[in-house]
Amino acid sequence: MKGKILVVDDEPTIRDLFQDIFSSAGHDVYVAEKGEEALELLKKERIDVVFLDLKLFGMNGIEVCRNIRKTQPLAIVYAMTGWAALFEIEECREAGFDDFFTKPLSDEILSRALEEAFDKVARWTGRSYTPHQ
Repeated sequence: MKGKILVVDDEPTIRDLFQDIFSSAGHDVYVAEKGEEALELLKKERIDVVFLDLKLFGMNGIEVCRNIRKTQPLAIVYAMTGWAALFEIEECREAGFDDFFTKPLSDEILSRALEEAFDKVARWTGRSYTPHQ
């Protein structure tokens, strides 16, 4: 089964980079520029892994994560920020993030995070992920 990944970031270059990396690994990748857009998508799709920027226009990443946890509690949600000083790690954990990354992220870190996320989801759901190369 291919994994479903959502990337929420207001920077088009970040969304494009993540989409290229993950789709070339065989996963279905969805992108959203704003939190509200991401939440609308999550009403229609079961997403396995979310990479969520904390600093978004409108609804910030903390609020978006809290909403994701209400509707898709088994999704793995990763916080990303280029502004680490603005957000407390404790607030991220309280909101329900599974991990926290400071941008820019290397391909190696992204790949490792994604592999760990799919391992967790597979244990919780019994689904296995075998991306098509």
